[in-house]
Amino acid sequence: MVIDGVEAEMTYSRAGEGLIIIDHTEVPAALRGRKVGERLVRQAIEDARGEGVAIIPLCPFAKAQIGRHPEWQDVLRRS
Repeated sequence: MVIDGVEAEMTYSRAGEGLIIIDHTEVPAALRGRKVGERLVRQAIEDARGEGVAIIPLCPFAKAQIGRHPEWQDVLRRS
């Protein structure tokens, strides 16, 4: 995601056809405080729902954001 010429990113990998592992979210200092990280996580949730896949949030930021939003937890992989 690029905002005002500054790039924020989330890295993930696919573990098979039904699982996405979010491993890192990076928001540069110039974009902090603007909910850019939350927007990245929200987009990942929407994409997972659209594809019918589950998410494992290994990234501490993504995990915390999902924990704060019960309405996003339907995409978490259940053990």
